[in-house]
Amino acid sequence: MIVATTVEQVRAQVREWKSAGLTVGLVPTMGYLHEGHASLIDTARANCDRVVASVFVNPTQFGEGEDLDSYPRDFEHDCALLEEHGADMVFHPSVDEMYPDGGGQTATFVEILNDMPKQLCGKTRPIHFRGVCTVVSKLFNIVTPDKAFFGQKDAQQLAIIRRMVRDLSYGIQIVGCPIVREEDGLAKSSRNTYLSAEERAAALCLSRAVFLGQDLVAQGEKSADAVVDAMVASIQAEPLARIDYVSAVDGVTMEPVHTFDGTVLVAMAVYIGSTRLIDNFIVEA
Repeated sequence: MIVATTVEQVRAQVREWKSAGLTVGLVPTMGYLHEGHASLIDTARANCDRVVASVFVNPTQFGEGEDLDSYPRDFEHDCALLEEHGADMVFHPSVDEMYPDGGGQTATFVEILNDMPKQLCGKTRPIHFRGVCTVVSKLFNIVTPDKAFFGQKDAQQLAIIRRMVRDLSYGIQIVGCPIVREEDGLAKSSRNTYLSAEERAAALCLSRAVFLGQDLVAQGEKSADAVVDAMVASIQAEPLARIDYVSAVDGVTMEPVHTFDGTVLVAMAVYIGSTRLIDNFIVEA
């Protein structure tokens, strides 16, 4: 596996691959990789001739007081996982390589100006999706992939990136991949490492709420409000949980909905202690 740290290294290698007629897949990550990331690499490997993964903790998507400095990092482990799952190259740039003005600063951002980034996570993380769109746009320009692979756990991010790709005519196919869970149901997340043993047990309230919501829909419940209310009550039964939001939104626009009609995303963000976790499920009605 090639370990590239500069933009020019990546571009030179991708030019070589493309001149040989090979297709290129991109898996953007912030590192501290787990089985969820591995599933993205596996899917990319099955769909593309060459796979590039990026490992970069992007400062522009972290707000004041968020966990940029403490975000878990283990590049040696990341490389071992990527190589095991068949990645051909990992792009691991410094902050200054990605943002040459220094200190993670930039004068240019890519930003969606409709209400999509203002819903769900955007209500409490107002700059987050501007940073996501900016860094993903940069990665698209550097790697020029044919396909890019993102996890469904970050469902709002996935919808926003799809909109950005459409609006800016990138010509890249965005592939969403299913949530990967622990055996007990907790969605895989790099932030799970923040949890104490007691908090780890409490965090199961998220997946329990997801499974409850799915069961209600399967039983024929048509009211998204009723499903959300039941999920909220379930989470509130856990003393260590503090709800940021539990919401049902249109799966494309992210606008709130009250009934299941078309594609609906039921999503949540919940603090377990000081750790903010997310989970969701999709309803096709």
